[in-house]
Amino acid sequence: MYGWIWRTLPGNTSAKLAGCAVLVVVAVALLYLVIFPWLEPMLPLNRVTVGQ
Repeated sequence: MYGWIWRTLPGNTSAKLAGCAVLVVVAVALLYLVIFPWLEPMLPLNRVTVGQ
């Protein structure tokens, strides 16, 4: 998959590195701004029970 991305991106090596950096930033932003907020109510992170 990474080889396909590298071959698909246009330009020389520095342009490809910049394109990869942009893709990583977009993926992280998508996760933090869309996916994680949508998923958070479904996760049992705040349901803490203390046994006595």
